[in-house]
Formats: sequence, C-alpha cells, structure tokens
Amino acid sequence: MSRPRIVIVGAGFAGYRTARTLSRLTRHQADITLLNPTDYFLYLPLLPQVAAGILEPRRVSVSLSGTLPHVRLVLGEADGIDLDGRTVHYTGPEGGEGTLAYDRLVLAAGSVNKLLPIPGVAEHAHGFRGLPEALYLRDHVTRQVELAAAADDRAECAARCTFVVVGAGYTGTEVAAHGAMYTDAQVRRHPMRTGMRPRWMLLDVAPRVMPEMDERLSRTAERVLRQRGVDVRMGTSVKEATHDGVVLTDGSTVDTRTLVWCVGVRPDPLVESLGLPMERGRLLVDPHLQVPGRPELFACGDVAAVPDLNQPGQYTPMTAQHAWRHGKVCAHNVVASLGRGQRRAYRHRDMGFVVDLGGAKAAANPLGLPMSGPAAGAVTRGYHLAAMPGNRVRVAADWLLDAVLPRQAVQLGLVRSWSVPLESSSPEVARVPGRPEQSGKDAGTAGTAGTAGTAGKHADGDEGKKQPGGEPAKGQPGGEPGKNQPGGEPGKNQPGGEPGKNQPGGEPAKNHPGGEPAERGPDASAGSRSHGERAKRSQSGSPRASGKPRRAVEAAGPRSARGGSGKPGKSSRAFGTGSAGKRPTAPSGPSRSAGQPADPGPEPPAHQPPPGPDIAPGPVRRTDGRAVEGDS
Repeated sequence: MSRPRIVIVGAGFAGYRTARTLSRLTRHQADITLLNPTDYFLYLPLLPQVAAGILEPRRVSVSLSGTLPHVRLVLGEADGIDLDGRTVHYTGPEGGEGTLAYDRLVLAAGSVNKLLPIPGVAEHAHGFRGLPEALYLRDHVTRQVELAAAADDRAECAARCTFVVVGAGYTGTEVAAHGAMYTDAQVRRHPMRTGMRPRWMLLDVAPRVMPEMDERLSRTAERVLRQRGVDVRMGTSVKEATHDGVVLTDGSTVDTRTLVWCVGVRPDPLVESLGLPMERGRLLVDPHLQVPGRPELFACGDVAAVPDLNQPGQYTPMTAQHAWRHGKVCAHNVVASLGRGQRRAYRHRDMGFVVDLGGAKAAANPLGLPMSGPAAGAVTRGYHLAAMPGNRVRVAADWLLDAVLPRQAVQLGLVRSWSVPLESSSPEVARVPGRPEQSGKDAGTAGTAGTAGTAGKHADGDEGKKQPGGEPAKGQPGGEPGKNQPGGEPGKNQPGGEPGKNQPGGEPAKNHPGGEPAERGPDASAGSRSHGERAKRSQSGSPRASGKPRRAVEAAGPRSARGGSGKPGKSSRAFGTGSAGKRPTAPSGPSRSAGQPADPGPEPPAHQPPPGPDIAPGPVRRTDGRAVEGDS
C-alpha cells in the first residue's frame, strides 16, 4: 500500500506550523510536500526592524529545508486546484509549470495587500508585506535623506525628507516609530544644509492608533510617536496620490516622495477559485479546520474562516497568533483523517499583543496585563525570541550590536522600485529581469488591477513618473475605469486615460525630479485585461477547481477581514501574518520613463522587465573577439 500524499500550499505561520507538526506526527509514514514561492519562512513581526537597519534580512528568514526534516519543498506558486482530480497546478520560479497530486490538501496560502480604489495609490505607493519591500524601503529612505541633505532648495528638501505612512495598525505604527529613529540618526551625523529635519506622518481613518489594542496601550503608542516628532493624524487618509505628493481627505496637500501602504491585508484570492462557500473572502471550514463536504480538504490561517467557539457566531481574526495555532490543530486533524489519533476542535485563549516601538520603547499586554516602557520592551523582544522557530542567537546578537554601535546607513541597490509593485499578489518574490512572463495569472490583487501601473513610483532619482495607459477591467474597484473614481473622467496620465509624455510613443519628460536617470519599469497592461480574457488564458494554463470557472478578483473593492473593521489602519496582525503560496503578478513589456540610465545595456525581450542601472544587463562579452569563460 502506497503512503498517503499530503500537500500544503503556503509556508506562512499556518503552513509552516502544519508542516513541522506533520513531520513529527507521521513518523515517515506519509509523503509531505510543501509548495511555497520562497525557500524560507518569514517572521513578519520583525520586518520593520529590517527596514530600519537593525536586523539583517536573513535573521527573519528561517530556512524551510533546514528546519523541516522529511518534508519535500517545491518552489512555486499555486495557480489552480482541481478538487475532483485532486491535483494542484503551480508555476515555478523560472516559469516552468507542474502538478502535484494529493490525498490530503492543506490550504494555508495566507493573505495579500488590501488596496482601496484611491487614484494613484497603486502607482505611487509601496506595501510592506515581504523582504523585497523592506529592503527597498530601507534603500529608498536612506536615499531620500541623502538627496535632501545635498539639496539647496528648501521645497525639494522638505518633500524628500517627508515620509507618509497610511494605516495606524500594528505594522504602520512600527514602521513610523522605527523609521523616525532611523532618519533622525542619519541627520544627526549629516545635518541638512537647509536646517530641516525628517518628518514622518501616520494617517488613519480610525479614531485612535492601533484600535485593536487596549485603549491605554493605544495612548502609550501615540505618546511615543509624538515624542519622536511623528505627525499622527487620526480620522484622515489619502484621497489621491500623485507623483509629487498626496492629497488628504481633509483637503490638504503634502509634498512627499514616499508613500508606505500599511492599510491591511485580505485573504489570498486563490481560494475564491474553488467555488466553495466563502465568508468575506475566506473559505468556510468547521471547527476541525475541515471543509464541509470535502473530507480531503483542510484550510487554516488567513484563508480560512474558522468558527470562534468562545464567541458563537463569529470567526477567529486574521492574526499570526491564530494562524500559528491553526497549523498545529490542522496537522493533528489531517493525521486523524488518515486513521491515527482523534480529531481536535480549534479553541484558543487570547495571549495578548506586543508592539515594538524601537529602542527601549514598546507597548504590550501579555495575558491581558497592560505594560509600557522598558518592561514592555523586554517582554516584546523576549516573546519574539521565544516565538521564532530559528535564528534566535543571530537576532539577539544583532540587537546587542545595535545597542552599542551606530547603524550602517548605506544604499545596497538590491531591489528596484518596479520590482516590488504594490498590487503584486506575491510581495515575498521580487520581480527580476529575465523571468518569463506568466500567462494565465491575475495581474492584480485586492481588486485594484485597473489602477495598477508598476513602474511609476515616487521620483527618488531612479523611478519613472508615469505609466502606459490602457483601459482597466470593468470588474475592478470603482466600476468602469476612471468614471466612478473621484474626479470623474481619468486624467491623461492616469490608467485608462490618454498616454502621457513619459509613455511609449510620447516625448520624454523634462526636469524629472531627483536629478538622476529614471528607471524603466514593467508595463501595467497585464492589469488592464478583462476578466474574460484572464479566464480564457487560465483555462488553457491550469486546471479548474471542480470544473468551475475561476472567479475574478473582487469587483467592488477589498473585503474587510473579520477581526478588523476593513478601514485603513485596521491591521489584522497581532504578531504578524503569514503570506505564502500565492500567484505571481505577470510582468509585461518594458516602458520608458523620463531619462535614460548612463549605460542601459542591451534591451531585454519585449515580454521581460528591463534591468535597472545597477543590475547587470546580460552576459559579459569581450571586445577583442575572444570569448570569456561561460560565454557561448
């Protein structure tokens, strides 16, 4: 008799815990396969410290193959599930496709960025869900402060050293708190000519910072932020994002080159393609994390609507604390379905929350006991060390070094702006030159592909300004493109309007802010295709779930997750949320933005994004007619 095949989609908090527990419980009596786009588990709660230069990226990345013995790792992103045929179709990191057969399937695909139908956000904002985004933000903030320090014009200096964070949940609050300390340290060593100082703004439509926490802890966090000079504006959000700044809902305009989107997350749209009962974008499961009517199908983490047995009629919120516990219970129930052990119902006890505000400052309520100051800081870091499944010594060593040594504020240039578009369904995977275009994948997530251009981020010396035009799909947020969005008809440089001067076929823009050559980014035309076209491609590219057509990404805007209000800033993270096993966003052909790199190198194929100025464009060739090693 062959061994049962168990496939787990996603290695976030829920998927990683499921795989680790199954590896221990099955005792080599089952074939366990973990499908994930990266070879590491990302400990999201410490990601703001990576962006602030406290921790190195590998400290928060736990090797899957090194910590999951007897689990087969398959690198790829799930893009189709055939429930009747019991197969999972996936696309590998280099464009190859494959199929995994299963006897038991665990869906733990996590979540994606939650976007709102706000003009310009998809083009000019960056999310904070993966390592590439954290690395880009650290380089971007460092660069803006350095450019502002060298600028003689006060207006340009003010815009470059103004940083706007949208969403005052856990992630947004930590990003603003750590970011303010990081930029203050830079300016302290290298004062600006104009005498100005960096300015951080934290916006949210909620009435207070971190509304998920106890009101006393919320006040503590806001007090720390204001002491560091952060401009906290509650009841205010972004009405429109432009190349030169943002327009707020109170009518004011803020000149900035940095917009960080920390509004929240929504379940990965992969589960919507199954045609099974849903609850606010999450797959309905029973208290045993099993899908009713599908004894071979389990779901846990952010994609699962798990009944809260402590509060009848409600579902457990989308937090890392729940996802981590879901994984353990799910593993036990998968083994029970194979005839070993008894099933368990998921019950939980709230362990509290911790928020690291940088330095010795933190806010925490472990087991319901509110704490602040150095004591909360010690509890917060102690919790993170205990919760991490690896790298504890390295993390503690980095904290010690940060306490006694100054931080290294340098630009590594490893991640370019177009590599981490906000609408990407896989923020943990940066776009790279040479990666084949993936057909049959949704070009946008969270219902905003119609507003999504990926190349034109804020001008910081290496990004373009405008995107190619193209009519967005009608099923995306705001109904028909442009007309139902604030401001009526779309502008000439907005998606869906006439192409601007920076678009293909137009004249290059002059006097591009930043003074450095602009970078070329991928086209956003993939996001403007209709849902019907996507369905046709998907039919030929991947199996269907039970023969039913895959539903398009939600048409009327993002769904609000249970446990949050769905408003900006209502972050669904207690100690972070898992995100893995998602479909990639397919890059399209290159588009030229203002200016040219000093040495752009050969043009890449039309279906690939071009390399940035500091990325090798292709194989090295000699000029004397002789071939170098490895040159064909």
